[in-house]
Amino acid sequence: MANKKLHIKKDDMVRVLSGSDRGREGRVLKVLPQKESAIVEGVRIVRKAMRPSQQHPNGDIIEQEAPIHISNLMLIDPKTKQPTRVGRKRAEEGKGWVRYAKKSGEIIK
Repeated sequence: MANKKLHIKKDDMVRVLSGSDRGREGRVLKVLPQKESAIVEGVRIVRKAMRPSQQHPNGDIIEQEAPIHISNLMLIDPKTKQPTRVGRKRAEEGKGWVRYAKKSGEIIK
């Protein structure tokens, strides 16, 4: 199965479009291309039971971020700070591609 090119990368600022966390913003911590999902800081917090270990001898319940599907995320434009679609165009030097914000035309690092 060939991996699809995703419009979101690690350390991007994104806004959640749907679900119980709709409207919240956060930084992408990790992208999971096989599942077409991402883990966003402070979004979709779940409680997980931990087995007893040396750090937690009695076990514990921890809260952590769970993956959210890429289609429910939209990149935040670095210039206008509003959600925007992402386009791709050839780099100025002609080597490779760059992402840009469709609303402002700003190149996304």
